[in-house]
Amino acid sequence: MNGPPGGRPHSSHWGAFHAAHDADGLRVRPDPADPEPSPLLDNLPGFTRARVTRPHVRRGWLTGGPGPDTARGTDDFVPVDWAEVVPLLAGELDRVRTVHGNRAIFGGSYGWGSAGRFHHAQSQVHRFLNALGGYTRSVNTYSLGASRPLLRHVVGSDAPIAEPTTYPVLAEHTGLFVCFGGMPAKNAQVNAGGVSRHGAAGYLRAARARGARFVLVSPLRDDLADDLDAEWLAPEPGTDTALMLALAHVLLTEDRHDEGFLARHVTGFDAFRGYVLGHTDHVPKTPDWAAAICGIPAARIASLAREMAATRTMISLSWSLQRAHRGEQPLWAGVALAALLGQIGLPGGGFGHGYGATAGTGAGVLPYRLPTLPQGINPVPDFIPVARIADLLLNPGGRCDYDGQRLTYPDIRLVYWSGGNPFHHHQDLARLRRAFTRPDTVVVHEPYWTATARHADIVLPATTTLEREDIGGAKEDPVLIAMHRIAEPQGQARDDYAIFAALAAELGVAEEFTRGRTARQWLAHLYESWRAGLAPEHAPAEDFAAFWPAGRVPLRGRRERHTLYAAFRADPDAHPLPTPSGRIELFSRTIDSFGYDDCPGHPAWLPQDPPDPAFPLHLIANNPATRLHSQLDHGPHSAAAKIEGREPLRMHPADVAAFGLRPGEVIRVRSAVGSCLAAVVPSDGLRRGVVQLATGAWFDPSAPQAATCVHGNPNALTADVGTSRLAQGCTGQLARVTVERLTAPPPPVRAHGPA
Repeated sequence: MNGPPGGRPHSSHWGAFHAAHDADGLRVRPDPADPEPSPLLDNLPGFTRARVTRPHVRRGWLTGGPGPDTARGTDDFVPVDWAEVVPLLAGELDRVRTVHGNRAIFGGSYGWGSAGRFHHAQSQVHRFLNALGGYTRSVNTYSLGASRPLLRHVVGSDAPIAEPTTYPVLAEHTGLFVCFGGMPAKNAQVNAGGVSRHGAAGYLRAARARGARFVLVSPLRDDLADDLDAEWLAPEPGTDTALMLALAHVLLTEDRHDEGFLARHVTGFDAFRGYVLGHTDHVPKTPDWAAAICGIPAARIASLAREMAATRTMISLSWSLQRAHRGEQPLWAGVALAALLGQIGLPGGGFGHGYGATAGTGAGVLPYRLPTLPQGINPVPDFIPVARIADLLLNPGGRCDYDGQRLTYPDIRLVYWSGGNPFHHHQDLARLRRAFTRPDTVVVHEPYWTATARHADIVLPATTTLEREDIGGAKEDPVLIAMHRIAEPQGQARDDYAIFAALAAELGVAEEFTRGRTARQWLAHLYESWRAGLAPEHAPAEDFAAFWPAGRVPLRGRRERHTLYAAFRADPDAHPLPTPSGRIELFSRTIDSFGYDDCPGHPAWLPQDPPDPAFPLHLIANNPATRLHSQLDHGPHSAAAKIEGREPLRMHPADVAAFGLRPGEVIRVRSAVGSCLAAVVPSDGLRRGVVQLATGAWFDPSAPQAATCVHGNPNALTADVGTSRLAQGCTGQLARVTVERLTAPPPPVRAHGPA
């Protein structure tokens, strides 16, 4: 990351930096105050490749008009001018809302397009569609689809995600970290809104230097940094709940649980205890019982429970645990285990959800909001859990259970996607392709020819973050960044705001959308109105005129020493949780009343799919180390990790030999729903019988005779089912697969070329 001595300030989800762009290309200098800048900055020079440089309309839609079309995704595109495409799209928007109503418009976005507060694609598209009368929306995220609905019932809010005990407190007080799913350093490179200082790794090293011990519970050894000297327990994937229940069994039968804490701070303990001891189902959740399920020796399960009770223990529950079928259960069981230990609310004890998931988790939180573009009011009540997009498009009028409600899918005629790439996040990509053929019209704003753009009817060229001005900041970071323009827009690319402003003018809602402001005027307005609303001790001294050339202002008041639920522990009557009981709910009468067999009223080990000899391997499809999601997959840092242009598939050396494969060989990975090509990388850093393939390779279905995706996107393999009827979250973390050698040379990868 050799960069220019100066350059202009800018920010990204993976760090602040200075950069300059000229005839020699893009040169980047990491923020000098960042102790461990992310190597993902090395992907930024790829921002000029695979660009959409002018508006395009799919030929079949242009000649045949709107309507369902199986050619979507394979048809070619016709370049058009802005003067032609704006009234064309405005007319289609007007037709759909007039004929079918606003609920027939789905407003898709995912919010990771930029660290900027104004050019936040999700805010822009929602503000525009609200100005038109509303849209069908999605709720929750692919990352935390099961967590938020569950936590609302169990602890009343998402505080374990948003405000867990901070790293300085952990570094000082925690004696034992038990890391279910790990705390992967690769994920802590990124943070929504940006990060000026990457500090998580340093705090964990400080805890280790003080004498803290780490136990990693994960099929992947690199889910915790090597320098923490962790003990590695490698369970069968998806069996964490059974292991936690057995730990609870030891605490209960050996009288190592905290009766006083449970009596004062918990409701539903008797129901949970009865289940763990086998009183309700005649199956005691003993270490021997769990050992047969998860593969961890019973003696080690029992000794770990005793160690957890004997020292200040932090139970770390990764986001990956709940990205699987019935993903609510390990999270709930982890909360229950922490409650039994009775350390919730003590410095360095209790539980946290998402350490290592982002750079901001555990960093502390500002006590005020940051500048934010108002989205307006959406009068359309219809919504879906975000991971049910294919169901929505394929089953108009269909029904969906969600958190005690019975949702009805509207008949979606127009999909408007700005920011995000569902062909990265979603599962069973062959099914998603079918779903995208059903609407009348699909509109996408995109800088790049991603799979989502290639499956659209109208593709509008959007600028990248480097080609516009913005304000960068995150609620967990102590700096607000002036994001100066680094490069001129490629071709005819426009920012989302300019695109929506033109459409709003065509549709007669310009004033409602723009309020008469340019993008720069919006930046000044958002900054000054935010600054004026802060308490005097928090408000920056710099006005916008001073902030912009300075490049940054400090943000005051971040809570850097915080213990989750300290006030609740001290006095649960004065500081109750926002649950029906005011307590931690180990048994939820609300959830129990829903009658869901896949999410009962207390944490439970639920029946699993039986092993299938046709698919003997467990696939772990986790976040990549070389990019954020699928962003800049063609960037230098991401590209350097590929083998023959394919995503690497890690396998245990014994499995490589058992399947007769060679290191570096491009093979086919196949599941019950699809297949992809990937390159073999032997590694003893995973449990035998487990293979690992990172997400984020751009979906490439160009040679279906070879594989559903020839580039290595694991979501060609994962099943499109919800976690349970409670949350309907994403289950993309795990799949059952097999591997096989190719009988012909692998086809070329075309994912990064022009459409």
